[in-house]
Amino acid sequence: MSKDYQVKAKKHLGQHFLTDESVAEKIASTLTGNGYTKVLEIGPGMGVLTKYLLKKNYTTYVIEIDTESVDYLKTHYLQLSDRIIERDFLRYNLNAVFNGEPFAIIGNFPYNISSQIVFKALEMRDQIPEFSGMFQKEVAQRICSDKGSKVYGILSVLTQAFYDAEYLFTVPPTVFNPPPKVDSGVLILKRKENYHLPCDETLFFRVVKTAFNQRRKTLRNSLKTFNLPDNLKASSIFDKRPEQLSVQEFIEITSQIEKL
Repeated sequence: MSKDYQVKAKKHLGQHFLTDESVAEKIASTLTGNGYTKVLEIGPGMGVLTKYLLKKNYTTYVIEIDTESVDYLKTHYLQLSDRIIERDFLRYNLNAVFNGEPFAIIGNFPYNISSQIVFKALEMRDQIPEFSGMFQKEVAQRICSDKGSKVYGILSVLTQAFYDAEYLFTVPPTVFNPPPKVDSGVLILKRKENYHLPCDETLFFRVVKTAFNQRRKTLRNSLKTFNLPDNLKASSIFDKRPEQLSVQEFIEITSQIEKL
């Protein structure tokens, strides 16, 4: 693997490239293949993870914006050549490739856009039964955290409303080129069997985001913009701050607001 390629790509994307083959193989093995036959790897770089995905029974696609990395992949992974999507994941309509079919997402995600990647995956949750990969450790922990945790927030609630989230293992900086200043964490998201909420899902997103945008306030104050009636605000749940609420409690509050 060319370090020159890595350095050039890194300048474009601020990405840290995984160099440890055993870690790459371990990440590739996190997906189960249940409920889909296609997998999309985001930001494959020089293909250290890709090579192990190609050994699996599903069909692997990759999406990569960096031209140096794309050239490297086309040269070294000939069997992948017609499944390289040279686009920006966050701006690309994936159904141009997947046409409504289910697929899983995996990757060693660039730290600076990892949360945005999760939010886009949530928008396509009907098609994504599984999602796994490597994040900055703090972000991976946030996604998987329970209520009451200091890092529990918007990303935690919205993800766990639709997926079972499991933090799998920690990866040290020494297995990257260049080494990041923080640890990384690998997680897997498995879509819940019943992932459709019993409330208006758009309203649910609004309630969660509004509550956490003023996370130091009680819900009685942070949700003022919803013009809640006094009898609803009198409920003891509105004495709590957002990090004290479970996903189910956010669903219940949304259902109450929806009836107004």
